[in-house]
Amino acid sequence: MNSKNSRIGRDALRFVTRRHFFHDCRIGLGSLALASLLDPRVLAAPGAGNAGAGDLRSANPMAPRPAHFAGKAKRVIYLFMAGGPSQLELFDFKPKLQELDGQQVPESYVKNKRFAFIKHDAKLLGTRRKFARYGQSGAEISKCLPQLALIADEVCLVRSIQTDVFNHGPAKLFINTGSPRFSNRPSMGSWVTYGIGSAADDLPGFVVLQSGPRGPRGGSPLWGSGFLPTTFQGVPLRSGGEPILNLQNPSGIDASAQGAFVDAVKALNLSRLDAVGDPEIATRTAAYEMAYRMQSSAPELIDLSGETRETLEMYGVVPGKASFANNCLLARRLIERGVRFVQLYHTDWDHHGNSDTNLGKPLDERCGEVDKPSAALVRDLAQRGLLDDTLVIWGGEFGRTPMGEPRELIGRDHHTDNFTMWFAGGGIKAGQTIGETDELGFYVTQDPVHVHDIQATVLHLLGLDHLKLTFRFQGRDFRLTDVAGKVVQKMLA
Repeated sequence: MNSKNSRIGRDALRFVTRRHFFHDCRIGLGSLALASLLDPRVLAAPGAGNAGAGDLRSANPMAPRPAHFAGKAKRVIYLFMAGGPSQLELFDFKPKLQELDGQQVPESYVKNKRFAFIKHDAKLLGTRRKFARYGQSGAEISKCLPQLALIADEVCLVRSIQTDVFNHGPAKLFINTGSPRFSNRPSMGSWVTYGIGSAADDLPGFVVLQSGPRGPRGGSPLWGSGFLPTTFQGVPLRSGGEPILNLQNPSGIDASAQGAFVDAVKALNLSRLDAVGDPEIATRTAAYEMAYRMQSSAPELIDLSGETRETLEMYGVVPGKASFANNCLLARRLIERGVRFVQLYHTDWDHHGNSDTNLGKPLDERCGEVDKPSAALVRDLAQRGLLDDTLVIWGGEFGRTPMGEPRELIGRDHHTDNFTMWFAGGGIKAGQTIGETDELGFYVTQDPVHVHDIQATVLHLLGLDHLKLTFRFQGRDFRLTDVAGKVVQKMLA
């Protein structure tokens, strides 16, 4: 035995008895034995967001952990409309903009402003959509979203959200990770699962579902774990066929052989963890075991045969067809199984003046794809008693300008100064509209809400203080909200 390299024989070449082995094993067989007798979900790090927790955390890195305080929400479903839905067509009707349609925007509005495509002499563009007020709250909603209108009193509209970034990829990164750069910053779902873990035993704590003709600009960093351990990154699932490619055993490998393989890999990983103490080894071990459990749990998840016909019709699900509606129903099934954070990306909301993505028929198509299932999700959660502690979020990465683009088909440019999102459940004060914009819908005039404020509020609803949920990396304590953010008290019930 090499006394320099062997931990057991580090001090001397001594006779290794069973007692010495149990005493010196760094993993702690006594602790692991105790863990096997207890519910593994109690093996939590002491305190939410406590980096560098003890060895027991490596036994189940996604185990539920206590939050900083009692939160109203236990889980999140984030419906992300990738591309930037136009608030002026959907949520923020402006009679003055209608009156000045076709006139040049006043210079005072655009002086020293940057845009992605239009110039400072762009013409104002009134909406072609009809609006009405709905519910006892009188929420003003476009006719493009008739199903959302029916649940107007269940949601909180925030019309004064501001961002710092006007290009799609960086703007998506900013609202998801708190940074506009393609760096190693963790996503919101990763911060949440790092902070309070997950109640799912055989599914990831953070799941991503996608729909639309392509993936969102920005790609996997939008749900990545950054400098956090990779066990906290989002796991993309497919809504049909194999939920995860290459998850099932190859031909000739049965469950017994697969179990033996996983056990052997775990033993080797634990040995290596004992030698070097790298937390990524614990992450790898957990990933193998999760994949093994998901071989049965994931196919069961996407099997909708147990859902009633009424439920499928309410969402607009077509069995066997991948869609946003299908993903909304899967989101409900995921949170029922303990998943902490589910994010749905629906793409092609980029409202520029071209034949594929303008404010004409394509906008109606996008709204038709998401309106019914989004509203159905809120209704379904409410009737199952899940809405009170499930936070539902709907929105994109930025808004759209009151000026149109000088193209053959009508479109709007990217706008950072205001856009609209809606929220429901999970401690949200429903039946209200927060924020006002000026008569052209260009600037916020009341209750400005920054992207970092939204992030701080989401964490607060889950019982997490955004100032305390930190991770030390390269000598600095990082957080989702960077050096900004405040909880939007008006949003809280």
